[in-house]
Amino acid sequence: MAEPFTTLTSIAAPLLRDNVDTDAIIPSREMKSTGKTGLAGGLFAGWRYCDAERTPNPDFVLNQPEYSMAALLLGGRNFGCGSSREHAVWALAEYGIRCIIAPSFAPIFHGNCIRNGIVPVVLAAEVIAPLAGQQVHVDLAEQAVSAGDATFRFEIDGEAKAMLLEGLDAIDLTFKHRAAIAAFHARDRSQRPWVYLEQNHA
Repeated sequence: MAEPFTTLTSIAAPLLRDNVDTDAIIPSREMKSTGKTGLAGGLFAGWRYCDAERTPNPDFVLNQPEYSMAALLLGGRNFGCGSSREHAVWALAEYGIRCIIAPSFAPIFHGNCIRNGIVPVVLAAEVIAPLAGQQVHVDLAEQAVSAGDATFRFEIDGEAKAMLLEGLDAIDLTFKHRAAIAAFHARDRSQRPWVYLEQNHA
């Protein structure tokens, strides 16, 4: 299970580039684990570091002092395109990113965000750019992004919203329907008993 998401207030770190792909988010050389941990150091490694010794690149947004604790990232169009590697979202989550606001997301990346507790918010590019460097408040229940006196509504699928609010993955979501599954199983067994293998008891 992921950490449930209700609200977030964070400075908005701008990475306003279109087509940020998953290899940029975490290069393949940084994927040294099949688990969800140990990946944060490789996040944006090609941009974040100047050399193999991992000298921080002072020009990269997350290395700048004002954005060092940012939990909200502003992106460009087609964020998360490229390969389907879930490591990209795992690295973002482990680093501490809880929300990404972009004009559009690659579909697989969008789904991976939802399954791992990161809220992918779609807003128009002209709305996103002025949020850079501001304290931004995201309220998932209200589906609203606020900064200063401005509030912007965003759309999100009902099932995705429920998963994020409750910190559920796809398996957890299925388990919420246990009673209905059990009822179907019992009904189907009575109607088609020949498809069920009976256990032999010694």
